[in-house]
Amino acid sequence: MAWLLVVVAGILETGFAVCLKLSHGFTRLWPTIAFAAFALGSFGLLTLALKKLDVGPAYAVWTGIGAAGTAIYGMVFLDDVVSALKIVSISFVVIGVIGLQLSGSAH
Repeated sequence: MAWLLVVVAGILETGFAVCLKLSHGFTRLWPTIAFAAFALGSFGLLTLALKKLDVGPAYAVWTGIGAAGTAIYGMVFLDDVVSALKIVSISFVVIGVIGLQLSGSAH
C-alpha cells in the first residue's frame, strides 16, 4: 500500500510540474490553484508513505515518476522537443525507478 501511495504521489508531482508551467509564474489563477492542489496531494501522500518506507528509495521513485511523467507529458501535449536520446534517457529513469522500488524495504 505504501508503494501505491508513492506512485500516486509521483503522478501528482507530474501534475504540479505541468501546472507550474501553465501558471506562467503564478499569473494564471486556475493553473496556480491546480498546482497547489497537486503539490499538497503529492507531498501529503509521500509523507504518509514515508511512515512505512525507507526515505532513499521512496524519494527516488517519487522524483523519477515525476521527472519521467513530466518529460513525457511535455513531449506529447506541450510541443517539447522529442529526440531518440530523450526517449532512451526517460527509459533509463523508468528502469531505475523500477529497480529502486524493488530494492525498497517496508518496515
